[in-house]
Amino acid sequence: MDMMRDILESDPEIAALMEKELGRIRDGVELIPSENFVSKAVLQAMGSVFTNKYSEGYPRKRYYGGQEFVDSMEELAIERAKKLFGCEHVNVQPYSGSPANMAVFFSLLEVGDSYMGLDLNAGGHLTHGSPVNFSGKLFRINPYTVDRKTHLLDMEEIRKQALAIKPRMILTGLTAYPRKIDFKAFQEICDEVEAYHFSDISHISGLCATGVHESPVKYADVVTTTTHKTLRGPRGAIIMCKKADRYQKKYHPESKKDLAGLIDFNVFPGIQGGPHDHVNAAKAVAFQEALKPDFKIYAKQIVKNAKAMADELMSRGIKLVTDGTDNHLMVIDLSAKNLTGKGKEIQAALDQANIHANKNTIPFEPGSPFNPSGIRLGTPAVTTRNMKENDMKEIARGIATVIDNYNDSKKIEKVKADILELCSNFPLYPGMDMLK
Repeated sequence: MDMMRDILESDPEIAALMEKELGRIRDGVELIPSENFVSKAVLQAMGSVFTNKYSEGYPRKRYYGGQEFVDSMEELAIERAKKLFGCEHVNVQPYSGSPANMAVFFSLLEVGDSYMGLDLNAGGHLTHGSPVNFSGKLFRINPYTVDRKTHLLDMEEIRKQALAIKPRMILTGLTAYPRKIDFKAFQEICDEVEAYHFSDISHISGLCATGVHESPVKYADVVTTTTHKTLRGPRGAIIMCKKADRYQKKYHPESKKDLAGLIDFNVFPGIQGGPHDHVNAAKAVAFQEALKPDFKIYAKQIVKNAKAMADELMSRGIKLVTDGTDNHLMVIDLSAKNLTGKGKEIQAALDQANIHANKNTIPFEPGSPFNPSGIRLGTPAVTTRNMKENDMKEIARGIATVIDNYNDSKKIEKVKADILELCSNFPLYPGMDMLK
């Protein structure tokens, strides 16, 4: 691509690393559920002149001059996101998912307040209450978890916990929970205990936007999502919320801001300065792409591919957490093969076979976060490459072979050869080479 050639001359070391990364993703299968491949249009927006502008504030209310085109761009991003998700208010400025979640915490809670979030080992996120994260350090987390036998969410147990604790907020969302979330049931619990419902759909937002997974937008007070993963946009985030604060008198009696105002204030000036305008432009492009009919076809195929991969893995003796998947991801339970704490080694062996996944804890993890007993897989990126169910079965067979022979370099090399042949049929970013 012409837009990439200047870096070859100005910084050949970085250019060479970029070229190697392009080769890596072309010659392998990306199965990390939080990764995807954006369109060239999204890449171009991120590399545009909007990267030069500084724009503290919000559209038509900036602290710097020269904002007329930035304002129009951000307004487009907002309107497209509102249309895509059917929400009342959107803030498109969060740099990523963690600061977006931080802004919500600071909007809904006071430091030390009690809330409930999904335990990290059960499939939650660091920002859902991990003790090493701001969400666990500044606020009082009461984690809910999954059933010890089925590894599924038990809504009656979660309700009992909420009634006992009376949290100010209940956080729903996932990073490694392979089943659908009943947002309506969570909302009913929130109503019963008068708690805010905050939903983080970073992993499933592309599925929620298209109706492939139920969306929490019509239920929850606030919803956050990253804009990559299943949404297939740039690395960034947005916050969606209802305009009215239904608990303003109870929890914010002195505030004159509605819920939308609280969210906006806690993004800027609360935790961020000037927005990354080039990323917001890329978000706008991604939202426009997601509004097209073929994106729903893509979202449906993500789930079809995940189910095909899960079924093939299980047919080959691989144990999956919850025995399958309803969404875009699955988690292999290595302890069932007496590989407790071997996630790091299996991840490395899969890398050698050009299969890129990530080690992950399993519910009630017997190992440790650094040496866990799970492998997390997802299908957004391979689906972007137009791979279908039969391709998932081939990849699954390779994964099973590597797990069963993770110390056998010859068998791993054979899997790698099969993966290379498979990937050659699905070109990625044609014409982007800088050295040709």
